Amino acid sequence: MCGIIAYTGTRSCTDLLYQGLRKLEYRGYDSAGLSVLSGGRIEVIRAVGNMDSLEKELEGNGHSDARLGLGHTRWATHGRPSTENAHPHSDCTGNVSIVLNGIIENYVNLRSELAANGHEFTSETDAEVVAHLIENHYNGDLLEAVRLTYADIEGHFAFCAIHSGHPELIAGARKECPLLIGVGKDEAFIASAIPAFLSETRDVIVIGDEELFVATPAGVTIMDLEKNELEREVTQVNWDVDAAEKAGFETFMRKEIYEQPDSLTDTIAGRLPDGGGVVLDEMAISDEVLAGIDKIYIVACGTSYHAGMVGRYVLENWSGVAVELDVASEFRYRDPVLSPSTLVVGISQSGETADTLAAMRQARKLGSKVLAITNIMGSQATRDADGVIYTRAGLEIGVAATKSHVAQIAAIHLLALYLAQARGAMSAGEIDGIASELKAVPELLQTYLRHEATTHEIAKRYYQQPFFLYLGRGVGLPVCLEGALKLKEISYIPTEAYAAGEMKHGPIALLDEGSPVVVVATDGHVYDKVISNIEEVRARSAAVIAVATEGNEGIKAYSDDVMFVPATSELLSPLLSVVPLQLLAYHIAQLKGCNVDQPRNLAKTVTVE
Repeated sequence: MCGIIAYTGTRSCTDLLYQGLRKLEYRGYDSAGLSVLSGGRIEVIRAVGNMDSLEKELEGNGHSDARLGLGHTRWATHGRPSTENAHPHSDCTGNVSIVLNGIIENYVNLRSELAANGHEFTSETDAEVVAHLIENHYNGDLLEAVRLTYADIEGHFAFCAIHSGHPELIAGARKECPLLIGVGKDEAFIASAIPAFLSETRDVIVIGDEELFVATPAGVTIMDLEKNELEREVTQVNWDVDAAEKAGFETFMRKEIYEQPDSLTDTIAGRLPDGGGVVLDEMAISDEVLAGIDKIYIVACGTSYHAGMVGRYVLENWSGVAVELDVASEFRYRDPVLSPSTLVVGISQSGETADTLAAMRQARKLGSKVLAITNIMGSQATRDADGVIYTRAGLEIGVAATKSHVAQIAAIHLLALYLAQARGAMSAGEIDGIASELKAVPELLQTYLRHEATTHEIAKRYYQQPFFLYLGRGVGLPVCLEGALKLKEISYIPTEAYAAGEMKHGPIALLDEGSPVVVVATDGHVYDKVISNIEEVRARSAAVIAVATEGNEGIKAYSDDVMFVPATSELLSPLLSVVPLQLLAYHIAQLKGCNVDQPRNLAKTVTVE
């Protein structure tokens, strides 16, 4: 969740670092800071709060001669948000400065040993031990000090270090947390995510897991832990600089909601060829192995978990394989029964979600095949998996996931069709029929968004309500869970989401006259059951807001408000029915004056447990 940006080159770097941190705000943070080499000394500037606070601290500091520096946005894990706990951290001499993302699990013992040897600590953080370890190991070679420090620490982390005696050099290492290098002319940027340097360069080198690096204006070297140089290609990122901007929308979240048709188009592109069948080039798991799969586990967190829940319905229906769904943070702490005939699917937008990665690694240790569904090429999930399906959703800045969610659902549909194809569970004609429907969804969604106007009016009627209940059945259940999560995330309104059949087992006690109940009531085999649940809600004088299929005028007799979505087959409907719930949450949050792009206490990428 923390954001790292570092620079070495020929330009004055203070503003470059600051602007890079601005681009990383979406990751979530509670403090920020810079360290720059100026006048032969490392100067550290830190502040609690948002980037405006850091900007005030930078005013009048100068440092125009600085050509080397580090920047960091911190999400507190060890130690409260404070100036002392903000990064960058220094050693006792002030010659070393480091920034770190992740957690040092053995920091308590390391801190005690270092303190016993005379080191003085100025923060409560686990990260500060890294600066002191580098000081301990330094004998004129910063890279060697970094390498020895890496050997001392345990956990998952990525860090960068500079030393006042090396005015052009940045050294660092990565273990399970994201870190990339942006390569420019006579300069290099190191960052947690591409947006930090996207306005300066599109040439990117990915630092792999358990690798070291050194960067100077003359170039970049990637090494293994024995300092053997590794070949690494430079990849050109095809995102425009404008992809990280709002492009005329008032918020990133709204922009990304309206980018969903393109995300779906890109995710499907080339994978459902006109000649028929399903093509997944990155699958890397043979059809013979897939044909022998007798159980599937889906592991994910948050919004990705809800996409996985849609996947359970789709995979079981189309491929005929039993599916279990687990929250990744729970999966890793129980004893799941896995075997070589089990397929474990890890879903993570960033490909860096700590709990999901741990679950995937556990599955591989137990002999299962592992498939990653992720949005980020080169992410850790892609290296921890036997095969990958990329969602191709593009850069997503808003903390509340929208376009990445529908892309995940589409990727799961592709997986289900591919499995059905490999296992002979469906005929070629059946697969091609569903494929045709799936390829039509982006245009249906585009048309819906072009003419959508009802959700804002509905939001105006209900945004002051203190509580919402969401209900759904079948594939409508994960849609209602995701809709409720979006409302909670960005508007802070207490919201419950339940399987509609469970309503009489407790949730119905929450309803008062006028309580808004959002019901996913799209066409499907459980539609009549959903109507019965609506009748129960109306009998308690609650207000019903229904998501229904276009053409179903009868739903109006059971609802106070209706949000219609285009018609498609039942198992494809979540690609459409989740969108009005995204918009409803968005408009309610806007009416309440909330910051929808950076909701409180949340971060885009959860890279710590």
